[in-house]
Amino acid sequence: MIKLSHEQVAAVSHWFTAGPPGATALAEHALVSGAGHWWADRPIDPRAVAVACADHLLLRGEPTALAPLALAPFAAHYVQAPARFMPLLGHAFDLLVPWERMAYVHRVPVSAPHPSRGVTVRRLTPKDAPAVAALGPEAAWVHASWGGPAGLTASGHGWAAFEKDRVLALACTYFRGSRYEDVASLTVPELRRQRLALACVTALCQDITARGHTPSWTCSRDNRPSRLLAWTAGFRLEREYVHYRTGQPARRVAGLAA
Repeated sequence: MIKLSHEQVAAVSHWFTAGPPGATALAEHALVSGAGHWWADRPIDPRAVAVACADHLLLRGEPTALAPLALAPFAAHYVQAPARFMPLLGHAFDLLVPWERMAYVHRVPVSAPHPSRGVTVRRLTPKDAPAVAALGPEAAWVHASWGGPAGLTASGHGWAAFEKDRVLALACTYFRGSRYEDVASLTVPELRRQRLALACVTALCQDITARGHTPSWTCSRDNRPSRLLAWTAGFRLEREYVHYRTGQPARRVAGLAA
């Protein structure tokens, strides 16, 4: 596939404007933040378009316009695509694992819980990049959509609970769209169940609403803690869907690429 320029994306951006909250925000975020890319089978009048950001991928158009080899760069991605793409994906990768997902939209305003003594909840600033990086590789997913800790902390779209200079919990806009902002959150393992994430998510949602946008939330059906946090923070179920985790390029595809 061919990576599209900003000018070329403008001609196909409408392909995603009518999508659900998470997908719409992902497509727009990939263009604005610079952390993602748009691809197509050809630069003019494309028949198939892909949008990739962090380890997420959207596919639209006609799968017959693509060969399995064209999807090889998207190994180890979470793919949202219409059902007609399933045969192509099955030929492109040695593994294709379905994950049932739940998508929520913020419906109920919630008051932020008071943090415990010595804990401050505030917006992230560029000087906080080292503290976010100190969360370690297990937390790298939360800032991947901004290109890393520096990108997230400079974006103005993250809130964190601090004890001195240590980040205890964090919530951020993972994908920012013109209507929806998809929210991500984490807490350091030893401090879970202390409502720190709820405080960060609530502050972030107020921030998103003040921008005239709507917070959204997506998580695995099996992730009960995430579902509970979403509900407590005022999110309500909007839809259920399936995305697919891709494995490595299938041997026949990898052989062609070698």
